Amino acid sequence: MTAAVTATNDRLWQQIRGEAQRAAASDPVFGRSLAETVLAHDGLAAALADLIGRRLGGNPAGQARFAAFSRDAFHFSPELIEAAGRDLQAIVRNDPAIAGLLAPLLHFKGYVALQAWRVSNWLWHRDQRDAALLFQNEASNVLQVSIHPSASIGASVYLDHATGVVIGANVVIGDEVTILQNVSIGRSNELPTRSPRIGRGVFIGAGATILGDVRIGDRARIGADTVVTSDVPACCTAVGNPARLTNCPEPAPAA
Repeated sequence: MTAAVTATNDRLWQQIRGEAQRAAASDPVFGRSLAETVLAHDGLAAALADLIGRRLGGNPAGQARFAAFSRDAFHFSPELIEAAGRDLQAIVRNDPAIAGLLAPLLHFKGYVALQAWRVSNWLWHRDQRDAALLFQNEASNVLQVSIHPSASIGASVYLDHATGVVIGANVVIGDEVTILQNVSIGRSNELPTRSPRIGRGVFIGAGATILGDVRIGDRARIGADTVVTSDVPACCTAVGNPARLTNCPEPAPAA
């Protein structure tokens, strides 16, 4: 991790701590919780590992186990914390109801589910498949978000509301993608079974389904409840069941 990235993460953590200190000063009851979940830690990696443990573990032993896996992942692959910071900033950037970093860190289950997936993906690629699938299973049970550990997801990704999100094996999702609730992305029943590829800056509305060997181009928009089984070009909007394209860019004039 470069010095610039480290400095950015440090600034982000100091901003989170500052918000936590102000919140604790204004609400002593909430402040006791903040002392354990934020102020007791020396960085985002430690706080996030603890948060994942608290959310996924059903008892103290389970919490310790999930937190330990997460600490290992963040220690050996600090780029996961860089991505976590970018995900957090994406929420603030894309959600006009959010003014700071503390609330989505502590209370947005889509955020913690995505970071738990990052740990599961790290485990998957190190042949710790059972542990990776345990993360997926508990995130599905507790947070209602199921992301297969073999999926590939970029940074600055926002799972908005998140309930009912299902992302299947080998799905590829680019940077700066926003996904609303009850979205399913995965393989179809047809052969050969290949998974969708979602480009950069795509918006996927609530209840949308994207299936099979399809490519969603950069900055495309998928409307609510749309069913996509064929490619969507860049910057187009897809709506309906079956999906039809609208608002596509005009073709460039011939030279």
